Amino acid sequence: MKSYQFEEYGAPLVENTGENPTASGDEVLVNVTACGVCHSDIHMWEGHFDLGHGKQLDIKAGRELPFTLGHEIVGTVTAVGENVKDVAVGDKRVVFPWIGCDQCNICASGNEHLCNRPRALGINVNGGYSDTLVVPNSKYLLDYGDLSKDLACTYTCSGLTAYGALKKVKSRTDGGKLLVIGAGGVGLAAMAIAKSVTNAEIYVADIDPEKRQAGLDAGAVAAIDPSDPATFKSFMGMTGGGVNATIDFVGAESSAAFGAKVLAKGGKLVIVGLFGGSFSMPIPMFPIKAMSVEGSYVGSLSEMRELMDLAKAGKLSELAITPRPMAEANATLEDLRAGKIVGRVVLQS
Repeated sequence: MKSYQFEEYGAPLVENTGENPTASGDEVLVNVTACGVCHSDIHMWEGHFDLGHGKQLDIKAGRELPFTLGHEIVGTVTAVGENVKDVAVGDKRVVFPWIGCDQCNICASGNEHLCNRPRALGINVNGGYSDTLVVPNSKYLLDYGDLSKDLACTYTCSGLTAYGALKKVKSRTDGGKLLVIGAGGVGLAAMAIAKSVTNAEIYVADIDPEKRQAGLDAGAVAAIDPSDPATFKSFMGMTGGGVNATIDFVGAESSAAFGAKVLAKGGKLVIVGLFGGSFSMPIPMFPIKAMSVEGSYVGSLSEMRELMDLAKAGKLSELAITPRPMAEANATLEDLRAGKIVGRVVLQS
């Protein structure tokens, strides 16, 4: 098998070859045909998250090097273990990567994406920047019907993350207003999915004019620059006193602060992005505005099934996708880190 791996944190990815794995028991062997590139890949590659004020959260523990990134995976089944009955060699499937220990109460509740002993593909164990992948159980393989493989793979992270966040604000935004902060890969995925979840009037905020235009093209009522000092006053006037919910797909100190500031009374801020930094707010503002703040991390296997049903039924808008050869994995990570990518890049084997 051939994989693109980092051998030291932050070092360029290199092409490594190894013995082809086999499948036994509940396992399924998949030939990877496409793998999306996600901003969280950069954090795994660097080995830390920025906590602000010069502090970092080290996430290097428990990950064996060299390591293979990639958690937005589509492939073709090439072998199955003796216990597998529901997929067969030749089946084309999208892979749910947010795998837990399958033994704790969190996993039993259906929220194994929140497991404290995760085995997430491309995050904790080797992932999809490779031509071959072992999936521990066939239940993590979902049929993607007539969807393109490039589009299908994006639903396992950017799509699922957006869907999970949108569900968290639905009760606030139905018949109201929603601000999406960050028109990158996940933010644009939210724009593609939003109308299937809520009937909200949707606005987009981004500091990049090209991404603001992408948000408008995706159906936003208006696109604003949150870094412009004049924006707050004009936006509050535009929305008649603020939005009912904000989803922050950036996760920086400035984006979270802006997202909270533009909430109407009773509003909700959902923080999704992992850019880094710290967030503070005067405590009296929470009861005065009756506001809430919630974090959202990807989504569950049941939510993934719901999302794939919507996608296969043609209820989601198209997403801007740029295909690249798998051999360009390292260059793609560098471009993503530099902010040069609009939409989603999908690596193809």
